[in-house]
Amino acid sequence: MHGSTQHIEYLLRLADNPLVLGQRLAEWCGHGPALEEDLALTNIALDLIGQARLVLSHAGRLEGRGRDEDAFAFRRDAGEFRNCTMLELPNAGANAGGAADADYAVTIVRNFLFSSFQALQWEALAASADGELAAIAVKSLKETRYHVHHAAEWTIRLGDGTDLSHARVERALAGLWPYAAEFFAADAVDRALADARIGVEPASLEAPWRAGVAEVLHEATLEVPVASKFRSTGKFGVHGEHLGYVLAEMQFLQRAYPGGQW
Repeated sequence: MHGSTQHIEYLLRLADNPLVLGQRLAEWCGHGPALEEDLALTNIALDLIGQARLVLSHAGRLEGRGRDEDAFAFRRDAGEFRNCTMLELPNAGANAGGAADADYAVTIVRNFLFSSFQALQWEALAASADGELAAIAVKSLKETRYHVHHAAEWTIRLGDGTDLSHARVERALAGLWPYAAEFFAADAVDRALADARIGVEPASLEAPWRAGVAEVLHEATLEVPVASKFRSTGKFGVHGEHLGYVLAEMQFLQRAYPGGQW
């Protein structure tokens, strides 16, 4: 069985999001604010990379060109990645300098905004006409619901906490919010796969996403940021400078020793 070029492109969009975010979360390993959270973030990263592996393996089989999950992850250049831009941003935040320390508030808010979207996406894809994708969605949804729960609880705890924690999570939310619009951006690939009942139209997820996010932000005593005209374009292959640094670390071993195995 072979998939169309659009089908493969759609799967890469699904896979690259958790792959890149999982890599960013892995940077917290050994550096979490508390041992419990160090373990929690590491486990979430493993969940995300596991989801990426399943989808990339499926994409490779449908493509029929001999590429496996490792080839997709380690032997594509930045312009071939289809992750949303928010997920490649440094853990210190979009506007932080390269040497800035990671900010736990940025990580929590990003996890909350993305996992809230991803849960809705997996839920819709559980009814996909692509049976393998539907099975992956069902498995991934269970994990993602925990990710939403974890991030929402921390968003509330930080937002409704001290003046300092409130200010930091408020700043993180303001910096990340403009990038969330990309979750719902669509092109011919999204529309074709939705018409074929393989994918889901991103715009259909925006209203429930906004409702769920607003409920948590209200409990966290945070305001929903005002809309911005800014639009990021990572899912269409146009990235900022940060993805290159992520890939330089993630792909180093395979680039240095092509085909190397443990």
